Amino acid sequence: MADLFAQFEPPAAPPPDAPLADRLRPQQLGDVIGQEHVTGSEGAIGRMVAAGRLSSLILWGPPGTGKTTIARLLADAVGLRFVAISAVFSGVADLKKAFAEAKTAARAGQRTLLFVDEIHRFNRAQQDGFLPYVEDGTVTLVGATTENPSFELNAALLSRAQVLILHRLDPAALDQLIARAEALLDRPLPLTPPAREALVASADGDGRFLLNQVETLYSVNLTEPLDPAGLSSFLQRRVAVYDKDREGHYNLISALHKSIRGSDPQAALYYLARMLTAGEEPLYLLRRLTRAAVEDVGLADPNALVQCIAAKDTYDFLGSPEGELAIAQACLYLATAPKSNAAYAAQKAAWKSARETGSLMPPANIRNAPTKLLRDIGYGAGYEYDHDSEDGFSGANYWPDEMTPQRYYEPTDRGFEKRIAERLAWWDERRRARG
Repeated sequence: MADLFAQFEPPAAPPPDAPLADRLRPQQLGDVIGQEHVTGSEGAIGRMVAAGRLSSLILWGPPGTGKTTIARLLADAVGLRFVAISAVFSGVADLKKAFAEAKTAARAGQRTLLFVDEIHRFNRAQQDGFLPYVEDGTVTLVGATTENPSFELNAALLSRAQVLILHRLDPAALDQLIARAEALLDRPLPLTPPAREALVASADGDGRFLLNQVETLYSVNLTEPLDPAGLSSFLQRRVAVYDKDREGHYNLISALHKSIRGSDPQAALYYLARMLTAGEEPLYLLRRLTRAAVEDVGLADPNALVQCIAAKDTYDFLGSPEGELAIAQACLYLATAPKSNAAYAAQKAAWKSARETGSLMPPANIRNAPTKLLRDIGYGAGYEYDHDSEDGFSGANYWPDEMTPQRYYEPTDRGFEKRIAERLAWWDERRRARG
């Protein structure tokens, strides 16, 4: 039995030539930086460790925030056997093997913490396969994911695990990581204070990325500390985390749309830049801007739609990067335009009426009468040609006989809609006069 468990003993201290991130890996939960809201004495993990009992968990957070480290330290803290698999490299056979070994260990009195990295990459059926082993206590599951669990994990699995959110490391936490590296290597990082701040900013909250950059700086013999310009030419900035089909995508497009709706051109331009610089498809953004034009600006400024279509044509003509200026212009136009969702609300109300009223016929006076038979039975009878009426307005009835006239569209008093409201009021007055 000793051979079975040997591979799961806590790893020995990394050798001196191990990567810096491995050498600085925390040895106890109290050493984990930036996640005190869950690892501290008042946090969920801190309370579990204090009680000596661990429930199944889903650790949700960006890359480089300590998910794997926390899982390993949790196993050590409560005396569980630690087994790690990755959903990227593992399949059904690996899971069956892990569960079988966990059952064998349980019979010997050793419970197992099964850490599943990138758990969201398992399909729904594979996720369901965890359920009986979690329920009967064969394993305590700790899953790690960078994606929103409510979108990517089965409801049944989520109901059996507590979701804990890990945060991007803030500048103070990242600076603390640098300080630990300096203490370990017994020499200061060869950067000026402004360059140090720039290095922290470039990590974008990813501690692992930061330590890799620090290790690169230590690996060369710099005679003088680098300033921000020197650092920029020496290192590359971390590429922003952005998956076009996942939560980061939807969060940013939501932020862009809501910034436009809230008339904040600066924020709208920022989120547009975030998406374009991360590699978002420009035509997707143009489609979303066009939607904002008809949903949130509407007839308060009909030129908003014209601007978006013109931006699309301009981008088609110029391509990137020149055509992206037209996208930015359309974004700014929408954010600074007067706002109205009256057309959007009117559409929803009209669609609802159409579903509820079924196949009601229009009144006879406006039905099509292409044949003598239809004219003989009253189709088109009494139709008033508005252009022949005084002021070009007849005030005739256009609603089915079984319906009372509805009012779906209520223009605001903003922008062009103020003029529309005046026109509608003028027509209403003449309809009342007609009786």
